[in-house]
Amino acid sequence: MAKKAGKGRIIIHMECTTCRTSGMPGVSRYTTTKNKKTIPGRLELSKYCRWERKHTPHKEVKK
Repeated sequence: MAKKAGKGRIIIHMECTTCRTSGMPGVSRYTTTKNKKTIPGRLELSKYCRWERKHTPHKEVKK
């Protein structure tokens, strides 16, 4: 049985910042969860982008 996201945790979508600004056709996206109480602002992590074939900064986007 899968875990449910608790009261403080929400599902967020992260998008590659370098793919977004360049004119490339694909954009790397990840889905994860975060705790709204401990991280109230937008989350930014270094994740692997398969379009650029390297680790790039990914920022939280509104869905």
